[in-house]
Amino acid sequence: MLTLTNRIVFGAGLLVLALWLGLYAKGYRRAGLFAPLPEKEFPLKDIYFVGLALTELIKYRYKSKGDRKLRREVSVLYGEKYADYYLRAAYARKITMALTVAVLAFALYGLANDISALAVMLAFAGLAYWYFGADAERKIMKRSEEMLRDFSEVISKLALLTNAGMILREAWEETAYTGDTTLYAEMQRTVDEMRNGEAEVDALFNFGVRCIIPEIKKFTSTLVQGLVKGNSELSQMLKEQSKEVWAAKKQNVRRQGEKAASKLLIPIAIMFIGILIMVIVPIFASIGA
Repeated sequence: MLTLTNRIVFGAGLLVLALWLGLYAKGYRRAGLFAPLPEKEFPLKDIYFVGLALTELIKYRYKSKGDRKLRREVSVLYGEKYADYYLRAAYARKITMALTVAVLAFALYGLANDISALAVMLAFAGLAYWYFGADAERKIMKRSEEMLRDFSEVISKLALLTNAGMILREAWEETAYTGDTTLYAEMQRTVDEMRNGEAEVDALFNFGVRCIIPEIKKFTSTLVQGLVKGNSELSQMLKEQSKEVWAAKKQNVRRQGEKAASKLLIPIAIMFIGILIMVIVPIFASIGA
């Protein structure tokens, strides 16, 4: 015989399942919309239309402060042209994953008949919504860290080439194809823009916008000023900024080392306490005997 708790939980589970199936049926005609997304970055993309159907059902407008922040993040990652598409994909993914985990939570309750298991799984559903919602921010942080690692090397190369007599555009193209990481890829994208007729100043400005890092924005401002003042001034500017960037990189490495050392204190303390227990407990045991 079903208890009141079981009836309430099963009723809620049926409602969640009906919602999921209804959204699946409503959004199925849009199943191919997310096919171009890379599978590695967007797992289970074939059912994202479930979340998309919900946003369309409630006529969500993507106008909140968080939505504007997310749009800026995806425009940096995937380009302004595709920002709206990836914004909708991000919402569709986190809603779909959260709803799917919620359905599985009620299914697990039906098998285990344990309210704590249901609570844990529903917590995981909320966690899935948060985790996939913050995915773009995590990628931005990882991307920024990777770009900062290469930044000092890039400035050094540009300073060396411009000091040797190259004009900025030639030095930029020469440097852009000496690496294959994110910063070099963005430089190569700037090269393509200039080759397609974009003015150097505009292409460099777009580079700074895409990179979003304050240090690189300052760097692009220096380049624009150098274009105005001439190549001799640019060489000197790049030399000075190269020194600043290398000094900042040394300080950052030092800070990272200090953080790593502080993190090691916790396991060392735990090991020390464990050793004390192993030594002290037998001593007191022998005294008691």
